[in-house]
This record gives sequence, structure tokens and C-alpha cells, in this order.
Amino acid sequence: MDRIARFIVSRARIVLIMTAILSLLSVAMLFRLDFNADVSSFILEGNATGEVFANLQEKYAAQDPITIVATTSADAAFNTPEGLARLAELQAAIASTEGVESVASIIPAVNPLTGAPITPADLRQLPAPAVSGLLDSSPTTDLLMSSDFLDTLVIATPGPDSISAARNLADLAPTDGIQTTLAGNPVIFASVVDLLSLFLLAIPPVVIGLMLAVFYANIGDRRLAALAMLPAILGSLWTFGLLFGLGRQVDIVTVIVPIFVIVMGSADGLHFVTHFQEEAHKTSDPTTLVASALRQVGVPMILTTISTGAGFLSLLFTGVRPIAQLGLFSAIGITFAGIISFVSLPALLSRLTIKPEHHNALLGPWVTRGLRALVRTRRPAIVITVVLVAFAALTIPSLGVNSDQLFFFKDNDPVRLAFAKTEAAFGGATPLIGEFAYDPSAGADQLIAIRQASDELRALPGVREVFSLADLESTVPPPQFAALLAGNFELPLGRMVSDDGLRFVMFPEDFTSADLGLWKDYAANSDEVTALTGMPIVWDEIARLVVRSQVVSLIVAFVLVTAMLGLAYRRLRQTIASLVPIILTVATLLGFLAFSGTDLNLMTAVLSSIVIGVGIDYAIHFIAAIDLARQEGPGTIDRAIERAGRPIVANALGIAVAFTALWLSPLKIHNQLSVIMQVSMVAAAVTALVIIPALLAED
Repeated sequence: MDRIARFIVSRARIVLIMTAILSLLSVAMLFRLDFNADVSSFILEGNATGEVFANLQEKYAAQDPITIVATTSADAAFNTPEGLARLAELQAAIASTEGVESVASIIPAVNPLTGAPITPADLRQLPAPAVSGLLDSSPTTDLLMSSDFLDTLVIATPGPDSISAARNLADLAPTDGIQTTLAGNPVIFASVVDLLSLFLLAIPPVVIGLMLAVFYANIGDRRLAALAMLPAILGSLWTFGLLFGLGRQVDIVTVIVPIFVIVMGSADGLHFVTHFQEEAHKTSDPTTLVASALRQVGVPMILTTISTGAGFLSLLFTGVRPIAQLGLFSAIGITFAGIISFVSLPALLSRLTIKPEHHNALLGPWVTRGLRALVRTRRPAIVITVVLVAFAALTIPSLGVNSDQLFFFKDNDPVRLAFAKTEAAFGGATPLIGEFAYDPSAGADQLIAIRQASDELRALPGVREVFSLADLESTVPPPQFAALLAGNFELPLGRMVSDDGLRFVMFPEDFTSADLGLWKDYAANSDEVTALTGMPIVWDEIARLVVRSQVVSLIVAFVLVTAMLGLAYRRLRQTIASLVPIILTVATLLGFLAFSGTDLNLMTAVLSSIVIGVGIDYAIHFIAAIDLARQEGPGTIDRAIERAGRPIVANALGIAVAFTALWLSPLKIHNQLSVIMQVSMVAAAVTALVIIPALLAED
């Protein structure tokens, strides 16, 4: 390490210039910031179920519509002339909204008798029997109208910029007597863009401020606390600079990358600064100071960077694209932070005058005294181990999986409430789509088998309605039905026929995962059904992938970390001593998820492998301190706690406190992530600092 220290100090100016240049380039790349609010796009890619859904949408040109629930009062129900007239006014206002290409409802665009456009004035002059006849003649009345005629669906098809269309419809002035509720994927996407923007602007600065406060409480020096955070901040900046430089977008998963890099990547900078400060009372020579600090924490810094990166890289093996992308860019950011901590931070410190005193530290001295008292005997380690194992054994069996496509929204979020209202009125805000086998040249007899398949699907539990063109054969005039089958006339539900199939729409209601399994089994065994898909099925598959990713990423992370520790230590006792605390931490994490009722989802399912990579850092630094202290004679554990206990506790507390910033996030998954990481980091630090001395202390 002496040669490395001399190299860094002698070329400190060059190192700092290069660091500044890379940072400025990263800042320039931030102007290419772009959001991917299409939650479904990165969910659909990379799995067979998603590809089936995407292919069927493309085949039938079925764009994601904006569904608008129009609600009226009993005195102007939609089966009255006044109610229909108001609905027509709403439909006209929606059609004239910027970004909306077309709009459809139970009201036909033209009078079927005269071919003239239907106006609100025409509807107000209709007698009651004519209104009933108009509703009865519409093939989609049963689908788009509630049984009490107080709610109806209006379907707006947006143009290329569906997010702007959704925002414009949300700002649309209400029609007299009608309340509107917007749902559909474009509404989700519009909300997500706003949430992501708010997150990036508000959360990272709060995280940095909280970590600085904790670091200062342990170090007692404001400048050193800021310097300890610098590698993580620059690592996050470089990561986003690279991400945007490659043309990548920020989505609901990758938006958390800078938080992970800032809080996880700060450990190495904190350890280096702490040891640099402790050595400052011995000498003022910058080369000697850098060399001494690197001898104590240089190798652990390398190992912790590798272990933390390995924990994130294990997510590449999950088979879920957004999770893999989160793992890749977080690992890159951790690597950047590690390099800056090892090279740029020593170069900067070598050009500053550092005071050795840290008498202003609020927590540091108290932490070391408390830890020394806690590890005098093995009893606390035994008690902690038994309690954590019992807790995990009792709670983990009840751990569940969340297949809700709105899992990232809070329970009181307007989007979730809108979807709930749509589902209550019409059985589901996101209906399923499928395809019946159909040959246009084979005659109408095949429609009998299709209708029978529709009836069998309707009879399945959790299915409210199934609709296809085959259901209209007896309800519309033959010329109109022939035009529908020929594709010359489109319904409000969009294109329903192709060269080899009939598209159908299935509306669910109060269904369970077991019901969904029965639907898929029927489709797989039916000769008439060639495809059955939709976001409920896609998210059910994602839920299964989440479980698999939990297992796979855990195994991969554990294998990678074990191999790294084995190669680094080449001693079984130290390798096992490093792994025991992290095994207990992961068990605690999974037990806490089950105990708190937090199901596994896209974010929570990957935290175990991340915690392995991050939590092992504490064991690595502590064991390195023990090895160094053992060379100095008796009192090994006390000296190791003096050197490593303070930065380990500071980092764990810093991470735990910093993650409280996620309580400000409007996304539910970030609130969950905050509490989970707080529990995990505290467990990782406590188990490492208490159990490792029990395993490695000299008898």
C-alpha cells in the first residue's frame, strides 16, 4: 500500500483534475434526462407472457385506451333523454381534447336510420321509448353501462403522446351533472412521470443531508463528514451520467439507483476518512497518512466494493428486466464510489490539513464503550442468535407475493381510487384480452363453437362477461354483422377481427389467483381459444418470477460472496464468521417482511441479495480490524472495536436514517423499502459487531 500511497499523493493534482472532468461530463449528460413512465413496457419485455400480450395488442392495433367512468344522478340517468344528451356533450368535449384521436361510448356516432351525426339536441327531443330502443340497439350497452344506468364507460383512444392526452383529460372542465373518473395505463403513466420527477428533485438531497448529520455525529468534523460522502455522491452522479449517456430512461425501478449508490457507496469513504483522522495525531506527512489509512482499510475497501457489487449483480440472474437493470447500474455506481474512495478521496485529503481531534463527536465514544461492554462474554451473541432464528422460523412461512399491478401506488392515491371505482362498477379497470380461432372463409358455423367457448369462459369463477363479435350475430342486422366480420366497422372496444382470429375481451370481477389459474388452464386446453392474456395475467406471471428471482438472486449472491471471502481469507473460520451475521440478517429481513404484512413485489423481493452484498461489508471491515489488532498482542477485540466499531455503526445508522427520506416519496414501494433497509442495516451491524467477536475471540 505504501507504493500506491506515494503514487496517489505525488499525482494528486492529476487525479483530482480527471475526477473533476468526469464529473463535469456526467453533469452534462444529466440534460439528457428522460423518463419511461410506461410501467407495462419494461414488465412485458423479457418474459413469454408479456410477449404474448404485446403481440396480440400489435396484431389487433389495440392501443392502451383511457377509460372514463361517467357518473350521473338518478334524475338524469343515462337511460333518459337528458342523461344521454349530457353524455353526448361529455363525449364531444373529450373528442375535442388535445391528444385524443377518437372517443366512443354507448351513443353511436351517427343515427343508424338517417346516417346523420347525433347531437345532444337530438337526444333531448327523443321520446323515452326511442331512448330504450337506442340503448338496446347498441351491441356494447351491457358492457359499457351499469345495471342502474348511473355509470357508463367512455373510451378515449389517445394519439402518440398518451401521457399528454391523459393530463389534458384530467384538466377537462366537468360536464353539467356528470362526474368523471379516469383510469387506464395512460393515466398511470402520467401519474408516474410526475412522481418520478418529484422523487429525483426532493429525495436525494434529503438523503445526503441526513447521512451528513449522522456522519458528523460520529466523526465530529463537518468537513470530514462531507468528504466521507463525496465518493458516494460522485459515484451516483457518474452512474446517472453513464445511464443518460447510453440513452437509457429512468423508470419506477431505476429511479432508486442514486439512493442505493449514495447510501451504500458511502461506507468506504467513511472508513477511510475515519482512519485518516485517527492517524492524523501521529504525523502530518500526507504520504504517511494515506499509506497508513490504506494499510488498515485499503483491502477491506476493495473487498466491500466487490461484495456490494456482487450483491447487486446477482440480480442479473433473476430473469426480470427491471430488476436486472437496477442491479447492473447500482453495481456500476458502487464500483465508481469505490474507485473514488480508493484514489480520488486520498488524493484530496493529501492536499488538506486534517485535525486529529474529534471531541465534538456525539456518538463515537459512546458507541465504542457500549460495544466493549457487549462483547465481554459470548452470552449476548447467543441470545441474539436464538431470538433472530426463532423470529425467522415463526414468520417466514407466512410470507406472501403481491401480484397487484398498482403495488407502487399508496392506498389513498387518486389513481388507485379511480381503478377501484372502475372495477366496482364494471368488474375491472384492466380487462383481459384473448383470441378465438376464426377462418373468414370457413363460414358462419364456426361461430357456434366460439359462442360455446364464450359461455364456458363466462361460467368460470371471477369472470363477469366475455365479449366477441360472435355474440352479436343474433342482435344486429345481418348487413351490419357482415360488415363487422369483414372488419369494415369498429366497435368502441377497437378492432375485433383479423385474418385468422376473433379478438375477445374478458371482464373479471373479484377474482383470485386460483381463478386466474383456471382461466389459463381453460385457454391452454381449448381448441377455440388461441390466446388469453392481459395485465392481470402478466402481473401474475411477474409475481411468479418475483418468487423465483428471490431464490435465484439469494443463491447467486451468497455463492459470489462466499467465493470472494474464501479467496480473500483462505481460512475457514474467518469465512464462516463473516457469513453467520449476514445469514441472520437475511433471515431477519424475510421474517420482518412476513411479520409486517409486506408481500414480495418487484422491489422487496430483491432486497435480500442486496443486503447480502451490503451487510457483508461490516463483517469484512471488522475482521480486518481484528486481524490487524491481533498482531499487537492481548486486547484484540477492544482495539478492533476502537478502530472499526465507530465507522460501522456510523454507516449503519447513516443508511437507516438516510432511508427515512423515502417516507417523503409518494410511491408506496419506496416507503416499504425505507423500513426494510432500516431493519436490515441495523441487524447487519449488530450481528457483525456482537457475533463475530464470539466466533473469533481468543479463548
